[in-house]
Amino acid sequence: MNLLEYYNNQQPSNDYFIIRKCEIPELVDINLYGVRSSGKTAIALDILAQEENALYIDLEDPNLIFNTLSTLELQKYIDKEKLTLLILDHYKEKDLVGFPNIDRIIVLSRIPILDKSFIPIELFPLDYEEFLAFETSYQNKGFNNFLRSGTLPLMARSYKTQAQAMKIFFKSAFNESEQKLLLILAQHHTKHLTTHQIYTFSKEKFKVSKDWIYRTIKEFKEEKLILFIEDIHEKSGKKMFLFDFAFAKYLTLGQPFIIQFDTMVALALIKHHIEIKTLGIHGYITKNNELIIPAPFESEESHWVKSQKKFSIYKEFAIKKVTIVTIANTYTYTIDNTKFEALPFDEWSVLHNEENQPHSLSNL
Repeated sequence: MNLLEYYNNQQPSNDYFIIRKCEIPELVDINLYGVRSSGKTAIALDILAQEENALYIDLEDPNLIFNTLSTLELQKYIDKEKLTLLILDHYKEKDLVGFPNIDRIIVLSRIPILDKSFIPIELFPLDYEEFLAFETSYQNKGFNNFLRSGTLPLMARSYKTQAQAMKIFFKSAFNESEQKLLLILAQHHTKHLTTHQIYTFSKEKFKVSKDWIYRTIKEFKEEKLILFIEDIHEKSGKKMFLFDFAFAKYLTLGQPFIIQFDTMVALALIKHHIEIKTLGIHGYITKNNELIIPAPFESEESHWVKSQKKFSIYKEFAIKKVTIVTIANTYTYTIDNTKFEALPFDEWSVLHNEENQPHSLSNL
């Protein structure tokens, strides 16, 4: 039995699958890309289960270490077996010299591939609604479980303790040098940083070259393992986030709740395709000049006093509306024609999701 026959006879499947908001169009070639462990393979395996003449190949399979997979060999097998769908998982540029001729190809990768004949679809980790869908028993304690588990599907479905599940992900998804860099990044999570500062912090902790740091930070940014948000108020570096607030907390000691909540809000905005910049320590500003302020426990009276003190800054940056994201508090008030509205995170995140859904891909 050759390797392609082996793959065809050992098709993997999902033990448990929850439909995601990501829409996959039919009958076209797709590049489904996104940060590691965001759920790309689960979506692909769900598609695989619905196809009769399909072949799934994991390009990280250890059997490929000493066996070369060629496009010509793949094409001959596709023609022989009359396959109509090919799924290539964990694809990296130049894994193949070209793609075979088949009715449909789905390529899974961490960053978009260069081939423009594929429709690119980005998959983010779970948003709050998707997280709740993974476990119906979370409905009564949804926010607390979301805060503890984070946005990775494997955490939402894990039957291990969160620390055990995080450890497995940390050890399996990153090499030793990447692990050390992630620990440095977690220590400076939500801080304003430059790549040079990251290099300076890193070389104080472990032996590392400047070239490796710059190259790896570039790769992490492309994959969106880390995100840098421009600040229109402070010009010294950009605000840096790790891609998952629970993972960032796991890698640090005693991370304050406000940092977790701040990250939760920022990531929700990014996942809902809302362009944002930071306004110093005052919150996140959208292209529509709405200011989003993470303030989990702020009362109306307390925030009204702060708003009066900061109102000159709001006027300077032409803020049209201020939204205060809280844990449970709800209130509204107006200062000089500027509306201030406080909403609980679960309600606010759903509203933003409905208002900022990306265009459907089903008609492409």
